[in-house]
Amino acid sequence: MDFHRPATLTEALEYKARNPGAVPIAGGTDIMVELNFDVHRPAALLDLNPVTELAEWGNDGDRIRIGACVPYSRVINELGTRLPGLAIAARTVGSPQIRNRGTLGGNLGAASPAGDGHPPLVASGAHIELSSVRGVRRIPAPEFFTGVKRNVLEPDELITAILVPAARGPQQFAKIGTRNAMVIAVCAFALSLDPESRGVGTGIGSAAPTPRRATSAETFLSEALDWEKRSDIDETVSRRFGRLTAEAASPIDDVRGSAAYRRHALSVMARRTLGWAWKEYQCA
Repeated sequence: MDFHRPATLTEALEYKARNPGAVPIAGGTDIMVELNFDVHRPAALLDLNPVTELAEWGNDGDRIRIGACVPYSRVINELGTRLPGLAIAARTVGSPQIRNRGTLGGNLGAASPAGDGHPPLVASGAHIELSSVRGVRRIPAPEFFTGVKRNVLEPDELITAILVPAARGPQQFAKIGTRNAMVIAVCAFALSLDPESRGVGTGIGSAAPTPRRATSAETFLSEALDWEKRSDIDETVSRRFGRLTAEAASPIDDVRGSAAYRRHALSVMARRTLGWAWKEYQCA
């Protein structure tokens, strides 16, 4: 196995163009497990840790540009107030050690339907930046995923950044697993409220082949909420929002849970996150 350690992004992209089969590695929380269990033996590893521009974040207009190698712990500690939904999801990832090493870029590259970072990216209207020697393109988060552990990355491309609109209202994330820590989600749900545009964003995880929005639930809720008076949400509104969210999923039965349980859990999480987010809006 070849091991290449570029010093710059340009060098990394040039190497990837010459060696499209090379697997990028940053935190290594996924690829090292596959290597240790001999599940995957790539011809080459491309170590991105020395590429400093991938480990930085900054403003990009009204969005926050997060380098693909920024670890979850920094998202929590440095971006918690500006991207609260993503920070809440990051806190549920693995252990402190994994959060110190694991990255959003790696999570996206693996493209697991159960990736904890995916639902808040979908709910907040994030874009994924892909780069190659041919240029740069930015893909809306829901369109980045094409199937179970599949994405739109071309063989010569690297994920270089995630562009996330700064929160303009309350955001929430909920996840159900078989225990409280170090667990793959049975299902997950993210919610983003934008009082300025009276918009609602949703993200469903681990309940379909790819992370997805509940568009009918978003439309219903944006029209049903009393944005001006901030009145309490009627129980019938909350329940319908939960039902529409569950209907947007297409879960399967597997060792972690049944399809029926996942639909029920999504309905409950949608109602609960709505209650938490609306209470925050009422108190703002």
